[in-house]
Amino acid sequence: MDQVAPLFGAEKERVWAADWDPHFLFPEPATDQQGMVFTIDHHHRRAVWANTQFDLKNGRFQYAYVIPDAMVTIITLRLTPASEKTRVSVIYERTSLAREADEHVRQLAEQDRSSGPHWEKSINDYLQKVGK
Repeated sequence: MDQVAPLFGAEKERVWAADWDPHFLFPEPATDQQGMVFTIDHHHRRAVWANTQFDLKNGRFQYAYVIPDAMVTIITLRLTPASEKTRVSVIYERTSLAREADEHVRQLAEQDRSSGPHWEKSINDYLQKVGK
């Protein structure tokens, strides 16, 4: 868990998530810590993200982000040591801010359900590459 937990910080996620490119507003320089704020481009829109929980020791993380006039999302992650592995639970809570965004929110929910194996492979590939 000591090796995996840091990978869920916005800055550290860059090493295993190919398309992840946060632009930090706080802190500068970019550092994974509770309260970090950054933006992410989502197609033709920009989302503002804020970290509300960053607890490496206990494997607890939470992010909230807003895409103006489209949706609000809260992502809660809980990591649990399991022998030589780490189990990760991810809960997405999405709220549409406009009827025009409802279908997009539904599509994201479908993607959320199937993203676990992709995350697992990406993280495991990274850990293998760095020899951990």
